[in-house]
Amino acid sequence: MKNAPLNSFDWMVVKPSLEEELTLERSVRSIEDCDNVDVLSQLCVAMARQQWHQGKLLKQAIGQISLLEAVLSGGEQKP
Repeated sequence: MKNAPLNSFDWMVVKPSLEEELTLERSVRSIEDCDNVDVLSQLCVAMARQQWHQGKLLKQAIGQISLLEAVLSGGEQKP
């Protein structure tokens, strides 16, 4: 990635491997096949908490990356 331009966002494209796709599909089918409402409720709660945490972490990471790119390109820092 040394020769990539600083404004390129190609690194943000998600390209899962076949193994990753199959693992995800197995998880999805397991959820679809579950008839236990309590288990599904607990899963939804856990996923909501995880999504919130990952969203917050991603926002912070993108902010840090933006700051580093601005410093590397000689741009001004914005809070």
